[in-house]
Amino acid sequence: MGCAPSIHVSHSGVIYCRDSEESNSPHQTTTISQGTTTLHGLFVKTDAADSIPSVLAYQSRQPPPSAGPRRKERRESGGASARSRTPHCCSVEAETQTSSSSGKQASTAEVQVGPMRLTQYPIQVLLIFAKEDNQSNGFWWACDRAGYRCNVAWTLESALECFLDKHQEIIVIDHRNSKYLDAEDICRSIRATALSEHTVILAVVPRTSADQEETSVLPLLDAGFDRQFMENTSVTACYNELVQIEHGEVRSQFKLRACNAVFTALDHCQEAVEITSEDHVIQYVNPAFERMMGYCKGELIGKELTELPKSDKNSADLLDNINAFIKKGKEWQGVYYARRKSGDSIQQHVKITPVVGQGGKIRHFVSLKRLHCTNENNRQLYKSHREDKYTGDNSQSESGSYKCKNRRKDSVDVKSITSQSSDAPSLQTRRYSSMARIHSMTIEAPITKDGLRRLSGNEYVFSKNMNLSHTHLPVPNTINDVPPCIAQLLDNEESWDFNIFELEAVTNKRPLVYLGLKVFARFGVSEFLNCSEATLRAWLQVIEANYHSSNSYHNSTHAADVLHATAFFLGKERVKGSLDHLDEVAALIAATIHDVDHPGRTNSFLCNAGSELAVLYNDTAVLESHHTALAFQLTMKDSKYNIFKNIDRNRYRTLRQAIIDMVLATEMTKHFEHVNKFVNSINKPMASEETSPHSESSDTECTANIKNFPDNQTLIKRMMIKCADVANPCRPLELCIEWAGRISEEYFAQTDEEKRQGLPVVMPVFDRNTCSIPKSQISFIDYFITDMFDAWDAFAHLPVLMQHLANNYKHWKTLDDLKCKSLRLPSENNN
Repeated sequence: MGCAPSIHVSHSGVIYCRDSEESNSPHQTTTISQGTTTLHGLFVKTDAADSIPSVLAYQSRQPPPSAGPRRKERRESGGASARSRTPHCCSVEAETQTSSSSGKQASTAEVQVGPMRLTQYPIQVLLIFAKEDNQSNGFWWACDRAGYRCNVAWTLESALECFLDKHQEIIVIDHRNSKYLDAEDICRSIRATALSEHTVILAVVPRTSADQEETSVLPLLDAGFDRQFMENTSVTACYNELVQIEHGEVRSQFKLRACNAVFTALDHCQEAVEITSEDHVIQYVNPAFERMMGYCKGELIGKELTELPKSDKNSADLLDNINAFIKKGKEWQGVYYARRKSGDSIQQHVKITPVVGQGGKIRHFVSLKRLHCTNENNRQLYKSHREDKYTGDNSQSESGSYKCKNRRKDSVDVKSITSQSSDAPSLQTRRYSSMARIHSMTIEAPITKDGLRRLSGNEYVFSKNMNLSHTHLPVPNTINDVPPCIAQLLDNEESWDFNIFELEAVTNKRPLVYLGLKVFARFGVSEFLNCSEATLRAWLQVIEANYHSSNSYHNSTHAADVLHATAFFLGKERVKGSLDHLDEVAALIAATIHDVDHPGRTNSFLCNAGSELAVLYNDTAVLESHHTALAFQLTMKDSKYNIFKNIDRNRYRTLRQAIIDMVLATEMTKHFEHVNKFVNSINKPMASEETSPHSESSDTECTANIKNFPDNQTLIKRMMIKCADVANPCRPLELCIEWAGRISEEYFAQTDEEKRQGLPVVMPVFDRNTCSIPKSQISFIDYFITDMFDAWDAFAHLPVLMQHLANNYKHWKTLDDLKCKSLRLPSENNN
């Protein structure tokens, strides 16, 4: 090489040498020497196995075309493609980096664990063999093909050292001949380390003959192995085994390992958390629970709740009511008195959530507990306990006691997103006092899973930390800052055939902000409200953040679709001439908020389930009332997105009433009442004037007459948002089919849940196993759509919509006539 070689001694005392000049030449070799013997190549075959480097890993090993010549060629070339590196771990080491001609490039993968998104990095594999043979080579090249990083160890000591350094996800141990390697001893030694909890260990066992009985795997399991691999030197067989392990055990263990982050969060959160089994045996409590109750974790884990002392301040039947509720799989929330270890009774706000586990049955109950901090005794108890816990550290005890009054713990209100709330204490007081008023009620889970929780008639509390910029897509400062791909789509937003699903895709499921900016600018909403575009943008973000993207239908894409339809209707001459600017603004805002925080379940479901919202709104227009109340509360929380802050009181009251009236009109129990009023008050008088032989009035005069009657304007606004809300059958066929699939899936999910919870099935036709989607669409069109859109078309003149409706109805009829229950014919699906 032109330079003197450098001499190194490995951790195991073996002398090896490498050329001191780092060369990129493909003919550079690594040699390992002992005495007068020089050994070349990738793996070393020698009787003196203990005297050679015990862990080998090579870079860019090129697999030859066939297995036989490959190994011969490797030894003759002296490891031509291997680059030597400084010793690491316990001998010669270099990370495996597959070349373009060898295997696939190792890459990261996105893994979802519930709502948590994780990044899984390339898999690492440790091969533990006594010597190189066809089987070890098979696994090596399998790792190379799969893009895994691979190390090979020859002894127990080197294997342990490498594992403690690398933490490999998969370990393959040669269990074919105990004379050279005690596989079970190695496995037990690895399992003795804490790091092996999430490692999959594979035993390579000898192949049995056809007349030989297969041995039991129990000894292997007892030794700590996870599975066995029958000796097979095929690279493909080894590859298949490793890939199955990656997508099975390794992926599962990776998800379990992510639970460490959740437990870390639980250990550091300031809300007391208790997890019990289905038999109410305590399985976990966090430090906040220990501080609140005065117990140590060791005194609680494994005990039944019945073994702990109870407070005598609870009503006699409260525990029975709670158990009856949670055993049905429903969440209970209310006020409960608990007894601390010291004997003191404390009043707690408790939420108990059943968790389904093995066998699809309830296996855990998760309890979240907060002190009732408006109670002076509770505050003193909490402060006293914190001071006992942190004696000598005043800063800690003070921080522990003050937060009981001021913090919202893991709940974040709207104001805390952008500014520190000056009225947080009074907000908290109102929230807790309202909870006290309903503590005796047996109430179901709030309707939201990741949105807002309605706790009383006065306050909403966030159960998620809302981020105004909740995707990687930048939010424009003004409509002129919209990315080109989105701006190009929005150029067509005035057309009825505008594809909202394309906008959903390019905006990462945030179409409402972008379409809202464009539509609101076109109708001069900022000018009417006298608010900046930044305020309007922030408001749109807050509203969209409170739509549930997990809903297949009632999400922000549906809201954007209804907003688009409303804007389209407002552009029609007769509609435009009948309404004032205030009406237009009210209609656009109503369309934007009309389903905010929708849980993906119907009013009937909430009433049957006895949900808190149903109780709050007396089973009447439950969701519609919630949508409007929440939207106004969100809006008024912070001036940064209060779009109403600059308009006078009278105009605000008129605007607010118009918005509320329109959203409430979307409730379907009064559908026919609204349609009949529109027909009798708008359609019939207009038709009478048009057919009168003495009538010479124009559209302008007709709309002017409507403006003179505010009640007629109200009917028009109601009819407009109702039609916009259910306009799916009047969209182009592909959009109509997509919406039909989405609403059907949401109804299927509701029926599934009703059956699980033993609730009345509101829509038995929407059973995913028997439902005919074409029949359901035909019934919907016949029962609700045709008459309403005939009336709306007679007023607004909508020939394009009516043509789409006719075409779509024909599509569903064709499918139904052919007894096809899906969205398309099988031939169309194949295309």
